[in-house]
Amino acid sequence: MSIWDRLGDFIARVSSSASSGVADVVEAVRTVFSGDPDLRRRVAFSVAMIALSAKMAKADGIVTQDEVRAFQEIFEVPPSETRNVARLYDIAQQDVAGFEIYAQRMAQLCGSGHANCMMLEDILDGLFHIAKADGLIHEREGQFLHRIAEIFRIDEAHYEAILSRHVNLGAADPYVVLGIERGKPFEEIRKRYRKLISDNHPDRLIARGLPQEFIKIATTRVAAINAAYEMIERGLRHA
Repeated sequence: MSIWDRLGDFIARVSSSASSGVADVVEAVRTVFSGDPDLRRRVAFSVAMIALSAKMAKADGIVTQDEVRAFQEIFEVPPSETRNVARLYDIAQQDVAGFEIYAQRMAQLCGSGHANCMMLEDILDGLFHIAKADGLIHEREGQFLHRIAEIFRIDEAHYEAILSRHVNLGAADPYVVLGIERGKPFEEIRKRYRKLISDNHPDRLIARGLPQEFIKIATTRVAAINAAYEMIERGLRHA
């Protein structure tokens, strides 16, 4: 049985409850998949992405076809499960609980409990990918994403690094992308670069519970890291 079959069964169970709020969704993930931590991690990531993208759409007030396509780039949902995914999306969008409560519960469900948790960064990266799909990140989307980062305990410098992969921040961009201060010795820059490449290796992403489709999105992250490092290296070489 695929993860989408399992996720479909889970969504059907949750949507049949009387309230189906965020507390019900989170508790159901914990209990339904309690015997399989790896599957629970994968389902939790998918649930968090679906629920928070629904909340982001509600905050922005509009869902464009570009955003729908961007969502489909992250999740290649089988036609047989499209209805169930739409049902979970609607549950999150219609829930009276605000997005901050969703973010807090999802952080508890998916996160490591430490600041700058990689899995929560993955979720934020996915939300950025959807938000920028129509060509720009709107003000309300930007406010939403920044607040999500705060709730996820992603510090400001780390948030700026994530933001810089999706929005051009100007001349400081390559250093911001690597999350390192300008003027640091080149050996420190190279060490930081190698760590980022290692952290974003496909095997590590899959181990964190990301769906296979997300690996395609993660390649843009690696491309940005490579481009930033090459730009810094060229600049130092010609200095």
